[in-house]
Amino acid sequence: MHCRVVVEAAVPVFDVETEDEAIRIAISKTGEMLNPDLNYVEINMGTRTSPSGEELPPAFIAADEALVALELEMTVFNVERDEHASRIARKEIGQRLENIPLEVIQIDELEEEDDDDEAQSETDTDDSTTDEDESESASDGDDSTDTDDGQADDEILPEFEDLVERD
Repeated sequence: MHCRVVVEAAVPVFDVETEDEAIRIAISKTGEMLNPDLNYVEINMGTRTSPSGEELPPAFIAADEALVALELEMTVFNVERDEHASRIARKEIGQRLENIPLEVIQIDELEEEDDDDEAQSETDTDDSTTDEDESESASDGDDSTDTDDGQADDEILPEFEDLVERD
């Protein structure tokens, strides 16, 4: 089973004045920590809500310092269950984002496309076998192919026996 895991990260940013600046710096800082090892992790702005349900911006600024909520998405392949995917994502991302708290907020099971691909490849194999048989029978009568110069291949290249020294 393959899963898409979304992890929320609380990224601290220093010396900022606006929420937009804090978000840009947090995304850049997180990208630097994850790349090049985890360049397949998608970084998005997180969402926050107040206890009353009011939508809040992803950055909280106090005294020129900010705490920015980011969502990090990655696909985990060949896992046994959702908890397994969660542990793998937290470990992989957490190793690179030191001292940044992480929380798994969403796990989506992806549909397996292997079964469809195998069925399609079997159909393609059956079709290609028929095509190969037809092309072989069509080319049996003509052993020499012409090159751009109009000469046959056996005139340009010597036979194998001519290349081997005889004792």
